Amino acid sequence: MRLLVLYGSQTGTAQDVAEQIWRESHLLGFQGPVLSFEEYETHRLIEESLVVFVVATTGDGVEPDNMKQAWRFLLKRSLPAQSLQGMQFACLGLGDSSYPKFNYAAKKLHKRLLNLGAAAVCPVGLCDDQHDYGHLGVSLAWTKDLWIALKGISGVNDSQLNGGQDQSTGKWQLKTLPKESAFASLETLLWTQKQPAYAFKLKDNQRTTAENHFQDVRFLKLEYQAEGLSWEPGDVIDVQPQNSENTVNEFFDLLQEHNLNFDEDTVVEVASAHPDMPLPKAYATPLSLRQAAKYVWDLSAKPRQRFLEVLGFNCSDEMEKEKLDEFCSGEGIDDLVAYVNRPRRTILEVLQDFRHATSCLTLEQLFEMMPLIQPRSFSIASDVSSGTLDLLVAVVNYKTIMHTPRLGLCSNWLKQLEAGTTEIRGVLKKGTMVWPNDLSIPLIMVGPGTGIAPFRSIIQNRLQAQSTGSVIGPLVVFFGCRNKSSDFHFQEDFTTWTTTKQVEAHFAFSRDEDHKVYVQHLITKNGPHLAGLIKNHNAFIYVAGNSNNMPKSVREAFIEILGGDADYVDLMIKQRRYQEETWA
Repeated sequence: MRLLVLYGSQTGTAQDVAEQIWRESHLLGFQGPVLSFEEYETHRLIEESLVVFVVATTGDGVEPDNMKQAWRFLLKRSLPAQSLQGMQFACLGLGDSSYPKFNYAAKKLHKRLLNLGAAAVCPVGLCDDQHDYGHLGVSLAWTKDLWIALKGISGVNDSQLNGGQDQSTGKWQLKTLPKESAFASLETLLWTQKQPAYAFKLKDNQRTTAENHFQDVRFLKLEYQAEGLSWEPGDVIDVQPQNSENTVNEFFDLLQEHNLNFDEDTVVEVASAHPDMPLPKAYATPLSLRQAAKYVWDLSAKPRQRFLEVLGFNCSDEMEKEKLDEFCSGEGIDDLVAYVNRPRRTILEVLQDFRHATSCLTLEQLFEMMPLIQPRSFSIASDVSSGTLDLLVAVVNYKTIMHTPRLGLCSNWLKQLEAGTTEIRGVLKKGTMVWPNDLSIPLIMVGPGTGIAPFRSIIQNRLQAQSTGSVIGPLVVFFGCRNKSSDFHFQEDFTTWTTTKQVEAHFAFSRDEDHKVYVQHLITKNGPHLAGLIKNHNAFIYVAGNSNNMPKSVREAFIEILGGDADYVDLMIKQRRYQEETWA
């Protein structure tokens, strides 16, 4: 029986879960592909009898980029109410409960499919990244319940439901080519996503925090030659990073140590092992292993269960084989979390730990197990009128129980780039923030830390409009950081804006005071003034930054200055007059 698995994925996790469901479905006798929404013609859902949807939620309740077009189609009012009455479906959502609109995309999709007449074979599953086990805390049990629900359709027996390994359900077929063969050009590897990208030249790369400050934050100015390149305040750029030379060399040193029959010069041609499995753009032309390790595989990612499963396929060491199998079972999830998630072990470190399994690796296993590098999103910190595309990037570097610090792939790659480099490729995307068309409406912006980035863009935009004769409303900014001397981002800009009285700015330097002062305290301190802007002048409020406690504290501060009227703030949120853009 045909079972279609469709996924909407932003970072690759939903894709990984969808592919695992697809592999299990083939073990259980189903046939059919696993595809992203953008690889499937959505109008063909009317022909499907059984579909599993795996959908991530990004940002403030937004569906992933590769689902947007399909979602617009499903929302069409012209679709008949019972157009999907011949379809049974199951929907699994991946979200993060630290965001207000937890798993919003999956919930909306589930409800819409029911509205169109489809029948759910089981309740919607809501995975939570805040769970001790991450998405596995829900997905493992939900998937097992799914197969039980489909038992009558497929003839699945209980022994099959206990899972198992199937080494035949690999995604790719490989052909090793002579080492002198032509292989992928640098240009094709700098951007391996499907949508076309723009090329950027790095004009400047400055550290904006003091050298003795605990965090390195970078201010990057990107130049571009493309005609017609434009963006709106609040828009985002997706950037594709690369592995560092040190990481790549470590990887090949490891392969060399085990005398494997392939090395960095091995050239491989990749084809899909299934007629309905699309080939990633990264594999569209032959490539060397050095290219794969540098530009395609995310060697710093923490390994998912499929990686560990494939690593164990040919392992002859009983102890390592047993441990890898255990990590892939429901019973071994505590050990998996303790070994991988909490210390944030990387793929490279796992290969070093499981030396016997690594010594048995084949090329086919490598290509099957390695996750692909995904683009990272950054808020654009400049208006298009400035002539450069600016970014404010916090460099991810933190310690766990592991000997070496954990390094974010993209931020550390950007950090080491020198002015003049032309290897940056990016795609511009619409941000989640919506601005009032009436320029005279006041804007209240709360952006502690790097959350200030999108607000620099809108301030530049409004001041540019003012310089050409437009009347603009008050621009009120609340910025917070630890110390005025250590991490005051855009200090020169703020000095100019406040000296000329173009911007009303309030600063919370939390460690410069006897008692800690945060942006929410300054909001309550300026309560009557802000309440007047909100109630009498229909001011819009924007909050950007870390999603931990800040958004909730800021929202409570606004409720307090509005006389405890939480309903009014809720109304503002519904009207998009109060918007949050936060990240974990």
